[in-house]
Amino acid sequence: MTQWQALRGELLGFHRDPGDSEQPRANSLTHYPDGVVLIRDGVIEAVDHYAAMAPHLDHTVAIAHYPGQLIMPGFIDPHLHFSQLDIIASHGRQLIDWLNTYTFPEEIRLNDRDYAEALAEGFIQQLLAHGTTTALAFCTSHPNSVNALFERAERERMRLIAGKVMMDRNAPEALCDTVDSSIRDSRALMRHWHGRGRLEYAVTPRFAPTSTPEQLTAAGRLWRGEPGMVMQTHLCENRAEIEWVAELYPEAKDYLDVYQRAGLLGPRSVFAHAIHIDDDMRTRLRDGGGAIAFCPSSNTFLGSGLFDRRAARAAGVPVGLATDIGAGTSLSQLTTLSDAYKVCQLQGDALTPWQAFDALTRGNAQMLGLADRIGRLAPGLEADLVVLDPASTPLMARKQAHGPTLAEKLFNLMMLGDDRTIRATWVMGRLAYERA
Repeated sequence: MTQWQALRGELLGFHRDPGDSEQPRANSLTHYPDGVVLIRDGVIEAVDHYAAMAPHLDHTVAIAHYPGQLIMPGFIDPHLHFSQLDIIASHGRQLIDWLNTYTFPEEIRLNDRDYAEALAEGFIQQLLAHGTTTALAFCTSHPNSVNALFERAERERMRLIAGKVMMDRNAPEALCDTVDSSIRDSRALMRHWHGRGRLEYAVTPRFAPTSTPEQLTAAGRLWRGEPGMVMQTHLCENRAEIEWVAELYPEAKDYLDVYQRAGLLGPRSVFAHAIHIDDDMRTRLRDGGGAIAFCPSSNTFLGSGLFDRRAARAAGVPVGLATDIGAGTSLSQLTTLSDAYKVCQLQGDALTPWQAFDALTRGNAQMLGLADRIGRLAPGLEADLVVLDPASTPLMARKQAHGPTLAEKLFNLMMLGDDRTIRATWVMGRLAYERA
């Protein structure tokens, strides 16, 4: 039986890059002050003004009305660590110390299936409570962690990409796999989960220091053997890390060359951070089809550095915005926008609200190769939606009372919003979260 649903409220969605100016490019966005998203069996059927749509909505269509709220495509997070939910914002250290002190001990616990399942339940609940409907996530080296996360996401009908971390050196023995076991486990998980519903598998070498050249090469062969699959890893996050990679891979031109030699640069390859890179590396990323996940909250929390968003955009490298929990200090993509704005300001780069919200929706969908499925308000796309309350806190209510323009409203949301701002989250046309 066909299931119809409609959401009514102020609608905003992007159809192409709005540009760098204070005013968005013509025809780059759709905005209806009082609009309707009509959903049929979890897919967007139509988007229009309420006045134009109302005569065609009969009594069989359930309408969720959100007066005074802003309805957008669900937020997309292109880099975070499922296993690090409970160590989020642990006392700050720089990258390598943070991994050894907090990350690795916590990840060892996910070998226990019950623990992994409980963490997956909390993780998915938190994503939805923060308006995130799609994520690209690192699990741990344990297949248990991958199975637990995919099982929970499948029950929610969420679009999720995730993978088993591959690491065969420079980590506790309880976390290390081998070249053979990492490929065997990854392939088994891939065959079971990839393409099942809205789930995708990602080949996931943690980063160059925790993999031998043999493991990276094997990961590259595995990934290239599955055209269209995502590969995720880390690149040039911390200067000490970069020096370590140079010692471990003396034959490589630079950190990116380590991955290139292993066959790990290509379409749908996502490199988290990429803070300390030069124009040559940006050109190779662009030409190779790679993308960067910009993680402003974790970059500042760990003192890693300031990502040069403007240089990456000028070079034509796709850039997504990501929370990177647990070194990132919030699962809120609104908080991530606030931190991104400040990082850009420190480098003379103005992140406009148009660019910011385009990045969380259409932009992140495009950099993940999912723009034909999510990220826009358009017929035929999956109905993942977030409802934002511009007056969700007393301070935001004061600013909203002054009748802000759309640009001002968006800027208030990105600078002052957090999880309290999420009124509701819809996944495939079904209400998955509603603020009490």
